[in-house]
Amino acid sequence: MKLLDTTIKNNVLTSMTKILDENREALLKANKKDLEAFNKEDQAMFDRLILNDQKIDGMIKAINDVKAQEDPVNQIISDITLENGLKVTNKTAPFGTIMIIYESRPDATVEAAVLAFKSNNRILLKGGKEALYSNKILVDFWHQALTENNLSEDYIKFLQMDRTETQEFLKNPTEQLDLIVPRGGERLINFVKEHATCAVLISGRGNNFMYVDESADWNKTLAVIINAKTAKISACNALDKILINKNIAGYESKLKDLQAVLKERNVTILVDESIKKVLTDETLILDANVWKEEFLALKCCIGAVENLDEATKMINKYSGGHSAAIMTTNDENADDFMQQVDCAAVYKNSSTRFTDGGQLGVGAELAISTDKLHHRGPLGLKKLVTNKYYIIGDGNVRV
Repeated sequence: MKLLDTTIKNNVLTSMTKILDENREALLKANKKDLEAFNKEDQAMFDRLILNDQKIDGMIKAINDVKAQEDPVNQIISDITLENGLKVTNKTAPFGTIMIIYESRPDATVEAAVLAFKSNNRILLKGGKEALYSNKILVDFWHQALTENNLSEDYIKFLQMDRTETQEFLKNPTEQLDLIVPRGGERLINFVKEHATCAVLISGRGNNFMYVDESADWNKTLAVIINAKTAKISACNALDKILINKNIAGYESKLKDLQAVLKERNVTILVDESIKKVLTDETLILDANVWKEEFLALKCCIGAVENLDEATKMINKYSGGHSAAIMTTNDENADDFMQQVDCAAVYKNSSTRFTDGGQLGVGAELAISTDKLHHRGPLGLKKLVTNKYYIIGDGNVRV
């Protein structure tokens, strides 16, 4: 798409906030149709589907936050003049066309589009069928905002395709496609990786771990576990796995404390053989693959480890590479853990629920990337660009 002036882009965003605010009732009616048609058996997906005035306020805030940020396009990364006289400038540049495939969350239709548009990318929105009515009206709002500012609706395009059609589009795109971001569970991610013919940036899968060190403050540990596990089970930053050092003082009584607080909040507990000896009435983990699962439910695994090194190896083997936390009062152990664990976000004495663009000071995010190229963690506005070299010469030839 043609590069746009920052003022024009911000004018579109101003229009969109006004349209959203003035059409709350229509959006909530559309969302109600999605909610009434949804099978509530998948509670996590149902939670992500719900819109209300608070979420609409959040959409408006996300747009305003992006509008306030510096335009990420044409920013100078490096600028040097070589001995041969060539002036070499490396600047940020748009990707081109980004496709995001996501499930349930209609607010992602706003966050993804605002980030792509401000960074001068075209975006193809492939939302799930469960949010069809919500997504369609939100894209209509975007098109109104673009039209009001004399811009083509083609900057933001809604794709309404079934699984077979999506598969064919990924294999043989009928238009330019530079980057695909699947935002959802492992099934979705694997589907996109299997069929896509362009770059895919992996995001969305959680399966986050916490290691409770032998020096951990137990009261703080319980509070953090409760928050990380139960505050929002549908979030990719929720806690699923807890590893406890066997040498912690009062090991058995603390396990029973943990069991009690989790049971109070209706959390299903799975345990390894060592924990089973203490929490005898809990379900034993028989398949090691359970440690790889993202639950998105009131469910967690508890395992015992001998030391930090064993915990680190287990996390690196089974986690989704999203977030991991250590609870400890030993700074050396914390530093070792945070250096050695291979995740996008690592925490010391804190809930994994903070892995979020807004919470980490990034602002609105397209997704939480668990890839290592080109970026890891929240994909905010500054990370939705690539780069381009500008070389200025005066008849230079290479010898």
